[in-house]
Amino acid sequence: MPDPTGASLTRPALWVKIENTPEARPQTGLDQADVVYEQVTEAGITRFIALFNSQVPDVVGPIRSTRAMDSDVVAPLGGVFAYSGGIPQSVGLISHAPVAAVDETAARAAMFRDRSKRAPHNLFGHGSDLLALGAGQPAPIPPLFSYLPAGQAFAGDPVTAFRVDFDAPYAPIYTYDPASHTWLRSIGFTPFKAASGQQIAPTNVIVQFVPCCLPVPEGGIYITTGSGEAWVFSDGKVVKGTWSRDDRSQVTSFVDANNQPIRLNPGPTWVEFVPNGQNVDLLPPPDAAPPSSTP
Repeated sequence: MPDPTGASLTRPALWVKIENTPEARPQTGLDQADVVYEQVTEAGITRFIALFNSQVPDVVGPIRSTRAMDSDVVAPLGGVFAYSGGIPQSVGLISHAPVAAVDETAARAAMFRDRSKRAPHNLFGHGSDLLALGAGQPAPIPPLFSYLPAGQAFAGDPVTAFRVDFDAPYAPIYTYDPASHTWLRSIGFTPFKAASGQQIAPTNVIVQFVPCCLPVPEGGIYITTGSGEAWVFSDGKVVKGTWSRDDRSQVTSFVDANNQPIRLNPGPTWVEFVPNGQNVDLLPPPDAAPPSSTP
């Protein structure tokens, strides 16, 4: 998308690990992220890895601990990865990833505790101060996805809404809004909003089915290299294809059934890491046929 200031070309990626328990909602800064990855951790809880580049939030959080798969997710872009602790194995992995890994002890004034909220749901960061800790990280960053040229429509099968079948407090429903060409995110009947009051509404949603498991004793252990099934949602349609990634230094490739690249509409993208075998239900409009789902 156009950047008249050129600022996004001068700064590295800013990754922030953000909590998603009900106590953490509404999160601050999620509505400004370019890309958000949602991962399943222990006990069915999900967390977010939010990527900022075109915008840098004044405040972002709440910030929580890293997981083993995070180091592979962030590897293609480098940049700054902001988090709050973790088990030794996961901290070791992110510490050796090609990022400036910044936890609460190293962040100094770039992170702070909001005393109006209960710990551990009250750690936040100042986006510009976190970025300043990434001296020497690469900029500009390469694109994570392929995008449609101006005037070319996204081609796929029509979809009104879909639900990712995580545990109930975390199972998102995305409903297509033709007026804004976005997918309105909710949990059940409750709109999923950021602290700004803005409902989360990405232009694209990618469901990436991922295998288990990395050898660490906690959640967040899914594998993002190799290949698997992928469903790509944009402009009220879905394309079912595959993802592949030979090495963690590479970005993930998404292709359709004819092995052609799946190109997204320019705009924010959410990626749902869905464990293999877990359902994603396509929800029909009223008076339509029953929903379909993954096997």
